[in-house]
Amino acid sequence: TNSLTMAWRLFKNLSEEQQRYEKQLIFEHPAFAKLCQQLLRGARRMTRGDLVFSLHALVNLGVPQNTLLVQTLVRVCQEKLNQLDNRCISVLATTLARMDKDKNVSALQAGFQLLVEQRISTIRDIFILQNLMKCLGKDAPVFLKKKLEMAVMREIDGLTFPNALRMFLACAAMNYCSLPILNSCSKKIQENVHDVPFRQLILILDVCHTLLYRNVKLFSALADYVNSTAYLWDKRQIMLFLSACETLGFQPTELLDIFAEKVTEDPDFLNLKNLLIVLRVYSRLNHVPRVQKHLFFETVHSCLNKCLPQISNTELLKAVYALGILGYLPHRALEELLQKDSKDELILSDDLKEQNTMMLHSVKACMELDSSSFTKPPFVLTQNLSSLVSLNLRKAQEALIQILGDENMFQQNVQLPYGYHIDFEVRMDSDRRKVLPIAATDDHPDSCVQRLAFLFAPMSAFCLGTAHPQGKLAMKKRHLNKLGYHVILIQNKKFQEMKNEDAVEFLKRKIYSEDAFSFPEATLQDNN
Repeated sequence: TNSLTMAWRLFKNLSEEQQRYEKQLIFEHPAFAKLCQQLLRGARRMTRGDLVFSLHALVNLGVPQNTLLVQTLVRVCQEKLNQLDNRCISVLATTLARMDKDKNVSALQAGFQLLVEQRISTIRDIFILQNLMKCLGKDAPVFLKKKLEMAVMREIDGLTFPNALRMFLACAAMNYCSLPILNSCSKKIQENVHDVPFRQLILILDVCHTLLYRNVKLFSALADYVNSTAYLWDKRQIMLFLSACETLGFQPTELLDIFAEKVTEDPDFLNLKNLLIVLRVYSRLNHVPRVQKHLFFETVHSCLNKCLPQISNTELLKAVYALGILGYLPHRALEELLQKDSKDELILSDDLKEQNTMMLHSVKACMELDSSSFTKPPFVLTQNLSSLVSLNLRKAQEALIQILGDENMFQQNVQLPYGYHIDFEVRMDSDRRKVLPIAATDDHPDSCVQRLAFLFAPMSAFCLGTAHPQGKLAMKKRHLNKLGYHVILIQNKKFQEMKNEDAVEFLKRKIYSEDAFSFPEATLQDNN
């Protein structure tokens, strides 16, 4: 056991290439075969510690799981399961987490789970609890996950920074979003953020995405750390961090600006793969660099043109769509895209057809509405789809009726050109002093009427923790502005949480306040 354990300790510190070479030397060494034979003969006479440590070393050294030796040790562990102390349980948990399921392993795991249920109240070591969480994994019953959560929370005051990192991964292994555990770990990580290795930064964000855990303070602390040490990281590392933030819908504004500068200084970094990632991140987060905006767009445009000979149809569509969201039209790429569309080369398999159709439709809308030659039409044709509103808009409808006195004073479920839809439309006179009946203004040119478009959007349409709309919603707002609407974005979840009288007062301010026109992007969060 000592020989195997020492071999594993030396082995795990080697690089992957060295490990492959050393593994071959170990397996071919005549003494290793003798050692395995000795283990096989003495398996049932071994102490509990020697038994679990031998199995742990063999599995980690890469001895095939279907060998007689490994299977024998698994069966003996099953026989001696009740004799294992907490330390042995921890080692066995780590080993089982690395093993594939087969008949003997599954039987051992089933017995192991029953043992954990019995022993969990006696385990006070948070490191052991982490190993148990990883071993039991996402298939553990909910009641056992809750027991593990309670056991961890008993010891949470003694949580160290390294254990906080490992606990994050343990929660991900169980696919269990325990808010008390994750919040405690987050606090410890924030306190020690300067000690987090880069790979762990990405892992933390990935775990948060997997568990649907959203902690703006944690994300901000990580982003501020990367931002303050940006000179230490290469562009690829910062890009990977930004990509992880994008999957969470989190916008690290300063870091996005810094990275944009780095990209404009070194355009060669933007090969096709990196270019598509950068465009996806900046368009989804609706971020246009505050400094050297035009240089940034010229840089990505130039790189896109260089990539045109090798780019696939879908990649071309995604790139043009991303730039369209940001309000930029890459003319050469756009021409090539339209040529492919005219030849029906963009029609793909059914699983991509709907998404590609939506992107192409948006690109064509951008071509018209974002063109410098576009002028606001004197009339905007609208269509009232239905007098019924969805349940999540019923509160807003009732508030508008209470404010305006009549359903004829506003429209709901309004369909506009270019496939756009708004939840409610309110029309006012040119002096913005009174609301006008919808029917009375249908024949009036827009110069005599002020149109308000109310969009009640889900929280997921905004960057996390802010009122900043993400790409698709920002593009819709920009295009509605071009059509003559003053757009008022409202985070529907927060609106639903308001008391009825507060909701009425809130919408009244939106309709009659000058801010509704001076700052059409005003949202519920601004007023709170």
